[in-house]
Amino acid sequence: MPDGLREAVGGHPVVAQRLVQRGLTTPALARRFLDPAHYSPASPDELPDMDKAVSRVQRAIRDRETILVWGDFDVDGQTSTALLVSALRDLGAQVTYHVPNRFTEGHGIHVPTLKTLLDGGVDLVMTCDTGIAAHAAVDHAATRGVDVVITDHHTLPETLPAAYAAVNPMRLPEGHVLRELPGVGTAYQLVRALYGAQSSDHLLDLVAVGIVADVMVQVDDTRYWLQRGLDVLRHAPRPSLRAMMARAEIDPRDLTESDIGFSLAPRLNALGRLADANPAVELLTTDDAAVITERINELEGLNQKRRFLTRQIYAAAQQQIEAEPSLLDYAALVVSGEGWHTGVVGIVASRLVEDYGCPVVVLSENEGAASGSARSIDGCNIVAAISSQAHLLTNYGGHNMAAGLGLPADKLYEFRRGLSQSVHAMLGKAQVEPQLALDAYLNLTDIDLTFADDIGRLAPFGNGNPPLTFATRSVRVKSRRTMGSRGDHIDLRVEDQAGNEQRVLWWFGDVDSVPQGWFDMAYTVRPNVFNGKREALIEWLDARPPADEALALQDQAPQYTIVDYRQQTDPLAALEHVRREHDDLVIWREGLPQMDGADRFALRSAETLVIWSPPPGALIWESVLDIVQPQTLVLFGNAAPFDQADVLLKQVGGLLKYAYQLKGGSVSVSELAALTGHTEVTIMACLRWLNVRSPMHLTALSEDMYLIEMQESAAPGNGTRESDRLNRALAETRAYRRYWLAQKW
Repeated sequence: MPDGLREAVGGHPVVAQRLVQRGLTTPALARRFLDPAHYSPASPDELPDMDKAVSRVQRAIRDRETILVWGDFDVDGQTSTALLVSALRDLGAQVTYHVPNRFTEGHGIHVPTLKTLLDGGVDLVMTCDTGIAAHAAVDHAATRGVDVVITDHHTLPETLPAAYAAVNPMRLPEGHVLRELPGVGTAYQLVRALYGAQSSDHLLDLVAVGIVADVMVQVDDTRYWLQRGLDVLRHAPRPSLRAMMARAEIDPRDLTESDIGFSLAPRLNALGRLADANPAVELLTTDDAAVITERINELEGLNQKRRFLTRQIYAAAQQQIEAEPSLLDYAALVVSGEGWHTGVVGIVASRLVEDYGCPVVVLSENEGAASGSARSIDGCNIVAAISSQAHLLTNYGGHNMAAGLGLPADKLYEFRRGLSQSVHAMLGKAQVEPQLALDAYLNLTDIDLTFADDIGRLAPFGNGNPPLTFATRSVRVKSRRTMGSRGDHIDLRVEDQAGNEQRVLWWFGDVDSVPQGWFDMAYTVRPNVFNGKREALIEWLDARPPADEALALQDQAPQYTIVDYRQQTDPLAALEHVRREHDDLVIWREGLPQMDGADRFALRSAETLVIWSPPPGALIWESVLDIVQPQTLVLFGNAAPFDQADVLLKQVGGLLKYAYQLKGGSVSVSELAALTGHTEVTIMACLRWLNVRSPMHLTALSEDMYLIEMQESAAPGNGTRESDRLNRALAETRAYRRYWLAQKW
């Protein structure tokens, strides 16, 4: 270790060791990394075209021109849009905004929508987190006499659009301190230049949220602005973010980047993934308490749905891998499934990257087309790897670590093979084994608040600056319990062989995978506040058998207390008895809105789960158990209300008419499935039948969203194929329900 570094930074030697590993070998470099007060950020003028962008926006403000801010629907795009709108309003601009709908417009600038907006009177278009490849949109704006100022951070196309200005850090040379900025960071540089000597610090809360949500590499100026933004979030967040923290039970004073990544960003992301992200911009730019409350309630409901769909697709992907182990022989893991919700496949891809340590592509197949998301690992530029297969693709785009793409479903095998060849060339090996690099072995007695505070000086952690990973040998679990409003997390008490104990949290842990007996534990440590008291928080990462003991850390069969009313002649009376006997219970019922209870998207953690009717499929059943984490199962065998084709079609048709008349004509397949107690596959079969046998015409906006139009009569055709498909789906559901009813628990 270099002389003087340990003395300069102080504390535990692992802090100085981590700094050396990052190449920060002098006290001056270490201080720049640890304390933003010692770092000087680059001038925004170092970004290409910044002077042109500033002069054009200043002219628009001076001449009272109408500025349209066009964003994107992920959190980076939402925060970028909110930041530009807020800043331009501060500067007196006439500003409107538009965030494209994932399902009807997709990423980028949708030219038909742009035409409509320009017809309404727009003098300048400003993009954020998008636009760098929008040649057609920029050219169309030019024909209308409208300038376009692009702010984006995505990979550059071969030629830039003919925009008035294109501000993108990727135009800078590799290694430049601004090159790793996200979309919101790039937009913020433009705002800095527009504000001049005026402070723009009040916008840094948005910058911090966008940096963490987009998993940007936390180096140089990106790390600096994140540090500054976290400070704003802790002391002076905007009202909407403060309200979101309150709903998530986060004390702003103790907020960390983990709170953004695991609580705030997923809630905002749920809007863009499952609905329309424009309300997110309204939320992030308003001070109206009533609007904030309404929008946050909407976020909570969509976030619950997102979590259920994520569990369901993750389980389906793992089943596919178990059935086809050869998928793991490729350098990149590519999985796909019919009707998987494209709004959450990116989340599933991220989880699979953690599981298998290789680039992952998760695709949804729908009517012969496949579309989805990719996530990568260090050393693999996933956009470059995907672009090597451009001849197979209908679209693609993104950045080094994340991308979106589409292709014909019958090209999947060829794509998997070609992508893996490209990834293999980048990584130098055909298969990447997930490994956990340890920074130090500790005794449980080494971990206290002083140690945690010392390690916390290296924060914020994330891409490019991972948390320090520690391990302790030979511990065992003394007690465990689920925690969180939905029971997603596990609170463990572990002890070593000398009887020393520590509390460990396993975020989104699996109760049935908690090891039995002695094991070696890997974890991170950070300062935390629990029940009003600061503590050293140990966060579970992994476990392995001790060297001297062959311990299987495989999933253990879950153990439930069973209350069986499957043969009950008076189920309602039995249910009342269950209510009296069990304080913390949730009743899972679907297709029966008049009955108390919850559908799959409204479930929560509870000690007792009442199953009113048999589940329609294995993946849904597993996801329900995963969400509720019950100790007691109360089994009823009541017939599902819509298991016959004519009855189900009548119910779905009624729901479609309601959506057509009162919900703008759009309908969600997954929501119809929850409302009727069926799988998405069965509902899709219903929609196909109705499309050819009824006056309803259904246009797919995505694998989950459909637009309803009414015609004078049914389309020509006898619908035999659609009837056969529906009957097969219903037969499969009825078979699973019989299997579930016959189970000996």
